[in-house]
This record gives sequence, structure tokens and C-alpha cells, in this order.
Amino acid sequence: MKLTIHKSEFLRGLGRIQSIVEKRNSMPILANVLLDAPKKGKDCRLILSATDLEVGVRSQHPADVAAAGGLTVSAKKLFEIVRELPDEKIELEGTANSYLEIRCNRSRFTLAGTAAEEYPTLPEFSPEKTVPLPASVLSAMIECTMYAASVDETRYNLNGVYFEVLGDRSEIRMVATDGHRLACVDRPIEGDASALTSGVIIPRKGLGELKRLVDEVDAEEIEIAFGSQSGLARKGDVSLVMRLIEGEFPNYAQVIPKDLGRHLVLSSEALAQSVRRVALLSSERSRAVKLELGQGQLVISSNNPDLGDAREELDVDYAGDALTVGFNARYLLDAVGATRTKEVRLSFQDELSPCRISPPDDETTLAVVMPMRI
Repeated sequence: MKLTIHKSEFLRGLGRIQSIVEKRNSMPILANVLLDAPKKGKDCRLILSATDLEVGVRSQHPADVAAAGGLTVSAKKLFEIVRELPDEKIELEGTANSYLEIRCNRSRFTLAGTAAEEYPTLPEFSPEKTVPLPASVLSAMIECTMYAASVDETRYNLNGVYFEVLGDRSEIRMVATDGHRLACVDRPIEGDASALTSGVIIPRKGLGELKRLVDEVDAEEIEIAFGSQSGLARKGDVSLVMRLIEGEFPNYAQVIPKDLGRHLVLSSEALAQSVRRVALLSSERSRAVKLELGQGQLVISSNNPDLGDAREELDVDYAGDALTVGFNARYLLDAVGATRTKEVRLSFQDELSPCRISPPDDETTLAVVMPMRI
């Protein structure tokens, strides 16, 4: 392999894979990136590939290829080297013993590598049809739900976000829950989503990589497809393939509270700041804060026998029955932050029922937080 590629293009591709490469030592080669130049020519491509066996990314980059070939080297070290090089063209050349020589201006590096044939195969998924979705819509949906996905490895089917296509095939939904809280968001899409397999669970890591892809500056539209076991997202010359989580997602609809009789709308920032301050003296283990809702006032408090107590009052437009209920402060803050609106609506039924949190004028974006006994 021998080729020339511009630093900015090479660095962008290497940066994209840094969060995918496996840093554990179970399979050391998973810390490498596969560099492959399959065709020789002036306007050809360098293909960068990386996988942790669950999520894989493959991207193509314009390069002048003098000799076809491929090898693998440390993704982190190659990224660090390229990042420090001047903003000029970089020459890459593979040697017979799978070393990679890197030359740029007057800089020279040699990286030890392995043969391309030793690199594991990326997860493969070639759907018959993909569905284009606006990158901004996907980004917002992921941001509104991913925080609620479980990190408990024993609850494997909750370690991701549930994706489904709604009845008329012109609306999609994402749902996440860890058993203590739930996030759900619906968004309309143009065109028909019937080609998408509905009812799949996208793993947290795969969703995180998809978020990075849709947030790239040139991302306008992302092609996606889901099968029974694999998912694909494609943006131009970049393809993200992931293994989906097998298992059944719980019946989330029964968790979303209906017939809530107590409502108040208040500033998202004021609420978040108050909860954050009061939580400073909450129990380290439970992070519990108490909300006391009364006529025109919301009192947020916490108590820790070892530290002391905290109390803060907020003026609110509320004239209903009094209510006292406890919540995990972090769960409240996550839910309020995910609404991304200046104001937030809190809806309650009683002391033992979940709280529903949503933007004041948007019923398609909501969070549910289970109460705590205080």
C-alpha cells in the first residue's frame, strides 16, 4: 500500500472511529484501524474500518493511490500522530512486515502494524431498501431518550432505545427506560417508513455513534435501515453497522400515566437550578429531593442527617390541591434537561404515582419519573 491523502480528510476519518475501537485486551487487534486501498489510481479511495464486534464504521476518503494494499495499526496512536502534523498532504506506505510509514513535510514516523487479513470482519448488513431521515430529527430524538436507557448489564433488553414505526407509517417513536424513569418521543417524517423494521432495540453504544454521525457539520440526511438483528445508518461515504439487542422490550405504554389532575408550568432553568442546589445536601445514595406543591408555591427540600438540610421556594401558577412527593434529583434534572425548552410542564396524580414531564405545548415528547418514599 502506498498513497497520498490530505491531513484534514484523514484526520476526520480517524477521529470518527476513536470511540469505537476496543481498548480492552481481550482482542488487542480491536484497538487497531484497518486501512485499505483496494484500487490503484490518482482519484481512488482509502477505506478506514473499525469495529468492536458489536458496532462497526466504514468510511471512504479521496486519495491518490500509487500501490493498492492494506494493513492495520493502532487507531489511537495514528490519530495522535496525524493530529500533530502540519495541514498538508500525508504520504502513507505499508512495508512488507506490515509496518506503516507516515511522511508529511519533514516529519517521519513508522508504526508497527498487522496484516489486513488478521482484522475481524465488520458486522454486515445490506438491506434492500433504506429510509432517509433528517439528521436534525434523529439527533433530537436520541437526545430526548438515550439518557433514560439502563446501564445495568443484567437488564440487557433495557440497555438501549426501542424504535418503532407508528400506525400510519409516517411517524416514528423512540422509547427508553431503566425501570425508574422513562423517556418517549414521537416525530413525523416525510414519506413512508414501511421499509423500516419496527420494534427493534438499538444498543446504547450504537446509538451514541449514530448521534455523532448525525451531529457532523455536513449531516443533513441519514439513510437508515433495520433488520431483525442488525441496523445500518449511512451518510454519504460513511456507513455505521450495529448489532441490535435481542429480547423483548417491556410494555412501556402501561407506565405512562394518564388522567393526571395536577399540572404546573414553570421555568426549566429555575427548576433545574433549584433542584441542583438542594440536592447538594441530599443523601449520597438516594439523591432524594422532596417537592411540596401548594397554592402558588413549590417548595423543594432535602434532608441528610449527616450533613444537614436544604430548602428552596419557587413561585408557581398553581391553585390545585396540595401534594408532597419525593424524586431522585438526577432523574428529575435529566428529564427537564432533555425537554430543551424554556418552560416545562410537570403533571401529578398523587404521592405514589409517577410524574410526567413534558414541554408545555408538545405532547409527543415526554418523560416519566417514578416517585420515592421519603
